[in-house]
Amino acid sequence: MDDSHTPGNPLNRGALADQDFLAATGIAKLVVVDSTGSTNADLLRSVTVEPNEWPDLSVLTAEYQTAARGRLDRRWEAPPMSSVSVSVVLRPANAEGRPLPTHTYSWLSLLGALALRETLRETAGIPADLKWPNDVLVRGRKIAGILAQLGPMGDGSVPPVILGTGLNVTLSASELPVPTATSVALEEPLTVDRTLLLKSYLAHFTVLYRSFCNADGDAAAGLAGGPSLHKRAESVMVTLGKQVRAQLPGDHEIIGHASRLDEYGSLLVVDKDRREHVVTAGDVVHLRPWTPPGEGTEGGYA
Repeated sequence: MDDSHTPGNPLNRGALADQDFLAATGIAKLVVVDSTGSTNADLLRSVTVEPNEWPDLSVLTAEYQTAARGRLDRRWEAPPMSSVSVSVVLRPANAEGRPLPTHTYSWLSLLGALALRETLRETAGIPADLKWPNDVLVRGRKIAGILAQLGPMGDGSVPPVILGTGLNVTLSASELPVPTATSVALEEPLTVDRTLLLKSYLAHFTVLYRSFCNADGDAAAGLAGGPSLHKRAESVMVTLGKQVRAQLPGDHEIIGHASRLDEYGSLLVVDKDRREHVVTAGDVVHLRPWTPPGEGTEGGYA
């Protein structure tokens, strides 16, 4: 991979503030800051202190994040203007204003991942797939992560969700957080324009999100004039069909065959004794190719 650094350009704040773009996407407000610890942490604080100031589809994006957080509390820091760091306030409700049941919230990070995959394919011209639960991969390397966090219950109303997305854009190989990561610039893209990538992501996401909300959060319903969220996620989820090790809270782990997603977006893993386990959270590691029990190596774990 090329290890030269491609300097990033500032986000085009005028393009992001364009009223036609905001009206077309339904974005309520879009705020750009030069630097922050974490856009997710900022919005979690904002929806607690000033909930009325941050309606559904309020967006916060930063040129530079100093304390971004991933799953399992992992932290990292990328060079300024090298990433798309964006968080969105979600208050899911259908067209009549009826809030979605909170058990549907588990699909929101997958909605974001699907939207980002479409952006990478259409705007950057690079292939992308999903790794359960919410990573976006290009040629097997992680290019983006998505983190959904539940906001406060407040006055008894339905809690909002803060959906944060971090996309590596102009990082060189030596700037990547881990050797198994990649960036847009390293994948021979059509563009590394962060403004274009951000606008494309928000446009794709808002279409999918509104369709999901209007289906009352039913992941089996047709989405935005096409297949259901469940089918879309499974069709591009490279985790499925693989032998995996699922690291669960409390130092537990399961090794088995990742078979499918259930109706809540959880991963179903079949162990060597053919028992099916529901994995709702935690890290999943892709292992070497799976051999089904009774075919070749005994139990598939030789």
